[in-house]
Amino acid sequence: MNFMLEPGMLVRHPHAPEWGLGQVQSRIGDKITVNFEHTGKQVIDGRNIELQLVIAN
Repeated sequence: MNFMLEPGMLVRHPHAPEWGLGQVQSRIGDKITVNFEHTGKQVIDGRNIELQLVIAN
């Protein structure tokens, strides 16, 4: 699913729910930069973590 992520999409980290909601800033190959509510900007290795897409209503 990470291959579908684009800037602006909302995600959650499956192993760190305390990070809160995150907004994708960029995705270059397997490196995904996300700005999370409670931890700020994090670079995620998409080979190891499958981010969960949040569908806004």
